[in-house]
Amino acid sequence: MLALAAFAALVATPALAVEPDEILSDPILEARARHISEGLRCLVCQNQSIDDSNAPLARDLRLLVRERLKAGDSDSQVVRFIEDRYGEFVLLRPPFNWRTLLLWLAPLLVLLGAIAVAVRALTRSSSRAASQPALSAAEEERLCALLADADESKSG
Repeated sequence: MLALAAFAALVATPALAVEPDEILSDPILEARARHISEGLRCLVCQNQSIDDSNAPLARDLRLLVRERLKAGDSDSQVVRFIEDRYGEFVLLRPPFNWRTLLLWLAPLLVLLGAIAVAVRALTRSSSRAASQPALSAAEEERLCALLADADESKSG
């Protein structure tokens, strides 16, 4: 029962990697820092925000965000500063522009490709079924005789 309660408590709490010594004393600045950190990619993990990552580089970026906020930068200035240093890759939600066009359109292109493959497979199978020759009269008679024999052997 105790293990179940511990598991429930672990699942119910958000899995944030922000350590207590990183948290700012000003709750408004801390909320801004968390909001910014949620949109920045950990360059080590690559599939997590720096807010969720335990990597040392993510910690350094979280501290950098907080330092810039304490220095008086706006949220957009902090993001721009980090983006200038690490490139657009650091953004979890990159902007929609000509350089990221393929990134944004890739899911649609994959979906269209899958639909095209499915349609092609379906049309091939239906054309094969339609191109099968019909049974001749002799073949139909032989088939009926075989089915009748099978019915007799089941009932007899």
